[in-house]
This record gives sequence, structure tokens and C-alpha cells, in this order.
Amino acid sequence: MAKISPVSIKYIIHAKFESEGAVEKPDIIGAIFGQTEGLLGEDLEMRELQRTGKIGRIEVTTNSEDRKTIGEIEVPSAMDKTETSIIAAALETIERIGPGDTKITIEDIEDVRGSKRDYILERAKKLMEKLGGAGNNVSEMTDEIKTSSRTSKIKSYGTENLSCGDVSGDELIIVEGRADVINLLKNGVKNVISMNGAKLPDSIAELSKEKTTTLFVDGDRGGSLIIKNVTENAKIDFIAMAPEGKEVEELTGKEILQALRKKIKKDEYIFSKRKRGVREYKEETKKSRKIKKLTAKEKEKIQDELEKIPKSKNAVVFNDKLERIKKGPVRRLSSLELNEAPYVIAIDGTATPRIIEICEKLGCNNLIATNFVSTDTNINLIPF
Repeated sequence: MAKISPVSIKYIIHAKFESEGAVEKPDIIGAIFGQTEGLLGEDLEMRELQRTGKIGRIEVTTNSEDRKTIGEIEVPSAMDKTETSIIAAALETIERIGPGDTKITIEDIEDVRGSKRDYILERAKKLMEKLGGAGNNVSEMTDEIKTSSRTSKIKSYGTENLSCGDVSGDELIIVEGRADVINLLKNGVKNVISMNGAKLPDSIAELSKEKTTTLFVDGDRGGSLIIKNVTENAKIDFIAMAPEGKEVEELTGKEILQALRKKIKKDEYIFSKRKRGVREYKEETKKSRKIKKLTAKEKEKIQDELEKIPKSKNAVVFNDKLERIKKGPVRRLSSLELNEAPYVIAIDGTATPRIIEICEKLGCNNLIATNFVSTDTNINLIPF
């Protein structure tokens, strides 16, 4: 039987399996070859692929628990991504191993060559820093290197260690977080400093007294709340906003320049109107929806339910019967598909203004979180 060279491996298929009863490694490998035989035609016959070195040695790890056998399967492949994906999908058609029902699930198809590219990029970045310059923009790799060269100049300012670029000039751009600073530096905007959150640090308040300042915020309600907070506590000359629904950290270079060109004077900014593509929420609109708050008994029941769920940056949604109807990553809260309005949303972490805004749009009554950056909402906020 031919062996696959480690050098020629392109992908590794990672799969998990669960089988009723006790099964051994030979049973699993035998099922892979036997139950895929004739399924994909001669060109993708598993035995022939391994004989010719197109797939390598199949590795299997097993663990028995509660009269079941669970484990992982790894299949190295030297084929292209299309053929490798077909082989991976074929593994999921295996329904029995030995006498027991079995379920195989593909967890990932790892591009082994990616680690080599990562090494090349990291090494090139270090070499670039030694050279102190940038080459021609001829490929994605050189773009990455040039980006790293710019963002490596990120500094800290003040007692709060605020992320910043070059703040020595007469003009200053104030953004919310470190990721915003990195994106602006990456796109050639150097005179930028972050607040490291929605609250205005004292260092920026002092710095704003001696410079011409532009507050650059996300294009959502959270950005509007930051404008209100910062303009009341610091000298802000201009306001710039990202396009509606976008964050500063995800803007392209062109979008950044367009937003900064369209900045407006602070005195021209009106909170009660739609400005720069951002829909403002009037206070009376926010207060008009009737909120049903958790009773003490309901709160106790919800907390008991949450104790059973491992903490892993998830959002858990409950209906008014306190039944769990949805669970997913906090970062995908806005895309959760709900068939009924949520009564309670519990998140593992801090409720930022953006998260609170999403909960309002979903029609949530009660929001449970570790802590809250903003309380400007009529949703019932419950610390946990």
C-alpha cells in the first residue's frame, strides 16, 4: 500500500463520531472503507485513493462512556479541496459501525498549507520591521506585511494606557476601541486615540482642550450614545460617523476617508434627527413600549437554568413561559431567528450599547448580563 508523503498533504478532514455499544479502531476503519465502496465511483474509491497515496493513514481515537463509543477521525488528503470535501461528506453517510447505530459529523477540513503561509507572513513581518520600509503592493502577502508595519507602531497614552497612534499634532481623532485604532492606522490615519470603551477617560478630556478633535463613532445607536456622553464631557469640534449599521473597525480605507471628509461641527449635530445615515431613537419612542419585568420567583428560576449552562460567551433566549427557545454566540445575537418575542435574554459577558440596542429590536423585556456599559434603555437590566 502506498504511503502519502507528509510534504504532499494539503488537507486533513477532522470528524467526530458517536456509536452505540463498544467498537474498536479496526471496526471504524473497516466501516469507512466498506460503506463508502462504490458510492463515489472508481475515481474516488477510498481503498484505491489510499493505495495511490491520495489519502493517507486514517487516524482514529476512541473513548467509551455510558455504553457508547465516541471519538475522532482524521483523514489526511493530497487531493484538491473539491475532492476532499466530497470524501468528507461521504463519511457522514456511514450509519452503522459493527452492530451499533453511528453518527459521524465533520467538524473541520484543515488546510495544512495555511500554517506554512502563517509562518511566512510572520517571518516576513519581522524582516520588514528590520528593513523599516515597505515594498510594492504586488500581492495579498505584501498588503499584509505593510499593514503589520503600520499597526506595529501602535502606542499607549496616559495613565489609562489608551491605544493610540501619533497624538503629537494639532488634530486628533477619537474612536471607541483598540480595534478602531488598528483599522485607522492600517489605512494610513495616524492621529488617532481610543477611549478603550464607551466611557470617556480623563486623559482624553484633558487632551481635547489643546487640540482640534474629531469624534469618530460606529453607525448605530451605540455610536449615538457615545456622542452624547463624550460631547458633554470633553471639547469636541467635529463628529464623524460610520455608514449605518457598520462599525469603525470594519470600514475600508475608502469608507474611512469618506466618513472623515463628511464630518460635521458638533453644534450642527442634532440628536433627535437622522444624521449621516444613522437612525436616532427618540426618548419618547424608547419609553413607549410597555415592559414586563421578571418577578422574584421568575428571576430565581432563570438563574437556576443559567447555572446549568456552561459559560462560553453565549446568549440564551427564554420565552414568557421561561422555556429556553434559542442559544447562540453573543456576536451573532442580531442574526438569531426567533419564532416568538423573547421575554428574557441572558448573555455571558458585558452588555454593550450595541447589545442593548439589538435586544430592544428583538422585543426583549429583560436582559441579564455580568455588567452593563450603558443603562439608557427601558429594558429591565438584571446583573448576574
